[in-house]
Amino acid sequence: MIKKVTYQSFFFYFFIKKVFAAESGGMPQLNPEFWVSQIFWLTITFGILYIILSKLILPKISANLESRKLQISDNIEAADKQRKESEAKSKEYEEIIYKGKSDAKNIFNEAREKALKDINAKKEVLDKQIDEEIKKAESEINQLRKDAPAKINKIAIETASEITKKLIGAEINNSSISAIVDDLSKRNGDKYYGN
Repeated sequence: MIKKVTYQSFFFYFFIKKVFAAESGGMPQLNPEFWVSQIFWLTITFGILYIILSKLILPKISANLESRKLQISDNIEAADKQRKESEAKSKEYEEIIYKGKSDAKNIFNEAREKALKDINAKKEVLDKQIDEEIKKAESEINQLRKDAPAKINKIAIETASEITKKLIGAEINNSSISAIVDDLSKRNGDKYYGN
């Protein structure tokens, strides 16, 4: 403790000595006679500087900082809003694509089913028409089979009559030629007509 007081008193003594030495050497600001006026003008100067800074410069700086802060927060809010809108648009776009694909698939399936129904309906109509044509052709064939022996006999009678007329030069009775042709057709009929 004594050492501490000794050092302090030595430091004070050294400082005072230096002050008086500086004052005597031509430094009036270190002269204790002028300290009161220096403190007064120092207070006035720093008071005016404080008023200028607090009333003019610092409000402008704080207003500028506040406006920048507001602008930055507005920009952040706008960016968040645009991000949310873009995410919503992206979801909406994905939903539209999904719905479009689903609708296209449904339309394709409906068109396919309709085409298959149309094909089946037309096939049934064609099958009925073909069956009818086959039945008609079969009935015509059966009718021709029934009518064929009579027509053949008639043609044979006419041909035989013509040939005998040309060979002999006289007409033969059609009833006798008819009897011969009927007899031949009865004997060979099973062979040709399947009766």
